[in-house]
Formats: sequence, structure tokens, C-alpha cells
Amino acid sequence: MMTIHTFLVLLSSGAFFIYGISYFVTPHMKEEFKRFGLEKLGLMTIVLEFAGAAGLLVGLLFNPLLIFSSLGLALLMFAAVVVRVQRRDSLWISLPALFFMFLNAYICWAAV
Repeated sequence: MMTIHTFLVLLSSGAFFIYGISYFVTPHMKEEFKRFGLEKLGLMTIVLEFAGAAGLLVGLLFNPLLIFSSLGLALLMFAAVVVRVQRRDSLWISLPALFFMFLNAYICWAAV
């Protein structure tokens, strides 16, 4: 039987894999990085998202990696929230970054 913690890890990991893939298959993600003036950081951000998503999965078997990956993703999403606040994006547009920041912070806290 799957625990809620495992479900949340799979949810976060899957979402970050999907976000990462969307950077390469749709123009929307690249346009967002341009809008923020961060187009040079787009690929690095996606690599960090892929690494974090993979780290969450492997972290189900090796807890220190789960802690490190979830903390890294929480910090990455914190940076996304800061950028969105600076750009004065609405709360509605900022909700995904806020959600995944808190979700990964919770995963990290629960894994400690």
C-alpha cells in the first residue's frame, strides 16, 4: 500500500519531469524565462528540475538523497516565487510555484 508521503514524492517528481519536458516541446516555458529576463538560466533550471525529480525517486530508497533533492526543489521554487513577486504576477499565476515550494519543503521536513 502506498503511503501519502510516497504519493507526494511521486506527484512532485512527476510534475517536475513534465515541466522539464515541456521546456523542450512547447514554447511557453522558454517565453516565461524571456519574460523574466532569465533566458540564459532556462536550461540550467530545467537540468536542476530533472535532477531534483530523479533525486526524489531515488530518494525513496536512499533517504539522504530525498532530503537533499526536496530541499533543492523547495529552494528552486522559492526563487521562482521571488521572481514572480518581483514581476508582480498575480497570486493565481504564482500558485504552482508556491504549491511546489511548500510541497517539497514538507517532503524534506517529513524525511528528516
